[in-house]
Amino acid sequence: MAAKKSQKSTPSWSDVKTKLADFDRAGLLGLVQDLYAASKDNKAFLHARFGLGDDPLEPYKAIITQWINPSDYRKPQSVAKAKKAISDYKKALGQPDGLAELTVFYCEEVFDFLAGCGMDDEGFYDALVRMFEQALKYVLALPAGQQATFIARLDRVRQLGQNVGWGVGDDFDHFWSEAGLAGEE
Repeated sequence: MAAKKSQKSTPSWSDVKTKLADFDRAGLLGLVQDLYAASKDNKAFLHARFGLGDDPLEPYKAIITQWINPSDYRKPQSVAKAKKAISDYKKALGQPDGLAELTVFYCEEVFDFLAGCGMDDEGFYDALVRMFEQALKYVLALPAGQQATFIARLDRVRQLGQNVGWGVGDDFDHFWSEAGLAGEE
């Protein structure tokens, strides 16, 4: 009869937290330094969290551009990886104006891409419509004084959407109207 293997549970945040409690300041700094060096995502997270650099949104915008509007059209696209950049920013800092900027920027990058080539992928357009809706929500949650520039940019995106097909223009108009912006066209 074969002996049963003992099953270890998957480590959780609680386990990590217990281990971190044993670190002194120098140990924690060393761990954070190792995490910083381990990946560009960790660097972007820490820069955004601590407000370092001229534009904490730049690394997230670069990722969106890389996966939605690559400089070489032969390179692969990934809506999921572009959206992950916004999610990562939300975890790192999550400032409402930053979320508004990144979601509007995503929509603009889609149309910059479409200006150079076509796309025949319903999922791509569905993701665009969902991002437009999310962008509107983020923008309208900002103080009134911060909304105008974003609304103007989204209106331009909305107008570009009228020529796409796949029902994008109709969906954009629906969300625009639902947000009470129909009179501001």
